[in-house]
Amino acid sequence: MTDKFNNINILKKELDALQFSDHDRRRLEEKLRLEFSYNSNHLEGNTITYLDTKALLLKDIVANTYSFRELEEMKAHDGAFTLIKEWAVDQDRDISQVDIKELNKLILVKDFWKDAQTPDGQPVRRMIKVGEYKEMPNSVRLANGEIFHYAEPFEVPAKMQELMDWYNDEKSGLHPITLATIFHHKFVLIHPFDDGNGRLSRLMMNYILLRLGYPPIVIKSVDKIKYLNALRLADVGDNEAFIDFIADQVIWSLELSIKAAKGESIEELNDWEKELNILSKTRDTIPERKTWNFKFEVSR
Repeated sequence: MTDKFNNINILKKELDALQFSDHDRRRLEEKLRLEFSYNSNHLEGNTITYLDTKALLLKDIVANTYSFRELEEMKAHDGAFTLIKEWAVDQDRDISQVDIKELNKLILVKDFWKDAQTPDGQPVRRMIKVGEYKEMPNSVRLANGEIFHYAEPFEVPAKMQELMDWYNDEKSGLHPITLATIFHHKFVLIHPFDDGNGRLSRLMMNYILLRLGYPPIVIKSVDKIKYLNALRLADVGDNEAFIDFIADQVIWSLELSIKAAKGESIEELNDWEKELNILSKTRDTIPERKTWNFKFEVSR
């Protein structure tokens, strides 16, 4: 881990010393914008391809093969990404629970009904109220079949305040990568909303990185299994595995940014359409994640 952080520090110093032309800055921002919105939504099941994401966000060209909600949420997520970048550059502005609720409201667009399951597998429908903390418990089935329980609804306001206090106490002491990664994990453990928690955790992680002078990072959907496994290890106390995973994404983003600043190509060898085509022709081993919203008694 020390070697990886040393590498990050060297790359960050090199990037800070470079000057961007307007053209190179624009093409980097466009690349990171598309990669982040596409991948963060794709991790949560959105089916819009990379090329159609590009057409939607850059040209406002809408393909008629997707649901209206998928298109709405992709555009809304792009708006949220723009917003956190604006917040990050304002050093006089501190992030708050009100801001986090506003981000949830923004990415989910409007209240909607969502299919869910009770613990015994019975189908139910829940009204998702955007921008409001959850009113019912939520849980997730892990790859091994176990059910992992997040914070209880009545615990959320206090735990979110604890998270904000922790962030304010640690932001000047922890390495930025450690700070952003642990914040991401703590947020996921609370799972404060009925929906949008994964996207919000990645938005908030990038807000922290941007505020501390790093480029935004992208957790690619093809790395979903590695990402979830690293999160699960953090659940049992192994924060190093998750920090190591995020550090790899920071290195990718720094190296990409350096290439852009030098005027080099930032196109990748394996474009996303080819990657998705490969997945469509083989068995997709990404595990399905099912989230429940239900009321239950917890043994203390």
